[in-house]
Amino acid sequence: MLSLLGVPMPRVAQPPQSEQGHKPTAYPEQPLGVSVPVPPPPRRVPLPSSCHSTMGQRTGMQAAARLCPGFVLLRLLGGWHRCRCWQPMASYRIRQYRDQDYDAVRTLFARGILEHAPAGYRHFLRSAWAQLGLLVFFVAVRAAAGYWVLGLGAMALVLAATWLLVRSFSTSYVRQALSTDLCDITASYLWAPDSCFWVAEAGGSVVGMVAVAPPQDPAERGVALELKRMSVSKDYRGRGVSKALCGEVLRFARARGYGAVVLSTSMVQVAAQRLYEGQGFKKVGAFSPSLLGSLLCFQIFHYRCDLPGRTAAPPR
Repeated sequence: MLSLLGVPMPRVAQPPQSEQGHKPTAYPEQPLGVSVPVPPPPRRVPLPSSCHSTMGQRTGMQAAARLCPGFVLLRLLGGWHRCRCWQPMASYRIRQYRDQDYDAVRTLFARGILEHAPAGYRHFLRSAWAQLGLLVFFVAVRAAAGYWVLGLGAMALVLAATWLLVRSFSTSYVRQALSTDLCDITASYLWAPDSCFWVAEAGGSVVGMVAVAPPQDPAERGVALELKRMSVSKDYRGRGVSKALCGEVLRFARARGYGAVVLSTSMVQVAAQRLYEGQGFKKVGAFSPSLLGSLLCFQIFHYRCDLPGRTAAPPR
């Protein structure tokens, strides 16, 4: 995927580390490197132990059907095992980034950003001024050409061009991130002061990531840290991985005496907004990242979470 973006992926030479590597900071609430059982998805109803009997199957399936309407359809299609209510228990662990995670982290980040392009495109088409502009354009082409077919064809070209524009907006953001801090993750987050980078590992694969660093806003420096590069694999969403990663950042900032954690997320990442608000973050501002973002009605939301018991800036 990264090669399609035109981003070279050379390995950055990094100084050798000790055999033990970078030791993670242990927090009392949840030490690093400890396997965390993922809680079962809500509304999960396991089959009874006597599922081989007809009565046991009927009882378990009836309970699942009451709690998960999609189970009925999946059962009729012969795919009940794909229902999320019946996904098996999985485990993961949160640990610090290692050099061997380089390619997996960059790929996970790129996929997480690019998958929001369709949502941004739909948001643009739902805006009032975009619909008005498309209607005016269609009427103008229809009046000039005199044919409905030409008007519809012109509309299709405009919609296709708009999609490419929205896609390029996401692609340019990915390229910028991969060529800056994610180009040398160790130097950007593990060697820099008050910074860190964690990954969530399950089954030997990286399924989540998050970073923390001093914020770019000068007014927040020395007072807060910034949560960055949060991304979780689609197959592991809704299983508590994002909350665990967010919790690591909050504990990291609290342990270093900071009074708040700030972050930025796009307006189309609704699930991420719910996650942050559930962790105590509050939206404190919104802005358009560029002129192209303004034309596409695209905004970035700024969130802040004040840490209890931390009011003073950390010592320097």
